[in-house]
Amino acid sequence: MIAHKREDHGRKLFVLCVSGVILAVLAMALPRIPQPAAYHDFADQSVCMGVPHCFDIASNLLFIMAGMAGMFFLSGTAEQRAFIDVRESLPYRLFFLATILVGLGSGFYHLAPDNDRLMWDRAAVSLALMSWFAAILCERVSLRAGLSMLPLLLAAGLASVFYWGWSERQGMGDLRLYGLMQIIPILQIPLLLRLYPPRYSGDKDILSVIALYAVALLFDLSDHQVYNSTRGIVSGHTLKHVIAALAAYWVLVRLRRRTARE
Repeated sequence: MIAHKREDHGRKLFVLCVSGVILAVLAMALPRIPQPAAYHDFADQSVCMGVPHCFDIASNLLFIMAGMAGMFFLSGTAEQRAFIDVRESLPYRLFFLATILVGLGSGFYHLAPDNDRLMWDRAAVSLALMSWFAAILCERVSLRAGLSMLPLLLAAGLASVFYWGWSERQGMGDLRLYGLMQIIPILQIPLLLRLYPPRYSGDKDILSVIALYAVALLFDLSDHQVYNSTRGIVSGHTLKHVIAALAAYWVLVRLRRRTARE
């Protein structure tokens, strides 16, 4: 029986590792992806009390609010009820802290959009994604595996951002690694849900977080189109902030209402 469990565990880890390697190989097989020069030309050109791009900036308050709500939740007695082992809260603490940093970093970036400021925005986004990925690893694979992978995932996420920043300064901009760090959690977390039995309820909430984040990215790609279709009321990038902040808040929603299954 024990041998069978070990064999099954090994098979699942093999599937996870192989899928990760395949994603990495596919990403690196692509030609270099430089940052488009027009990326910083956002549709929101509004000015409020002297603040440029004010809706793109103001919408970042939602990230700060979501992150603070998560930190407040984890600072109370609710933390003990939300986790089978309180050590599982570490990646969630980092996630909510990173969510606050996303709001601050993105607000700073939108004051004067350029690659140098964007690097700090993306660094915070990478920390949030990698922290949440580690949290799901803790819940599905094992607490030991998730906590062991946490520093490695954080380092990989930050490295992908700083490599992009360095490559842009060298005149050979390359977004492939940063894109890979975005894609891995989006694709591998559903795989984790499929391979490993749940220790908590709320798998649909996890998938909702991924779906919301994917929709946010689509709005980002259609920034000007959304702005034009709404006759200048709201831009796609502003909506990206709103939906991505909702995704971050939905992580907290799941923690609040989930129940342990063991």
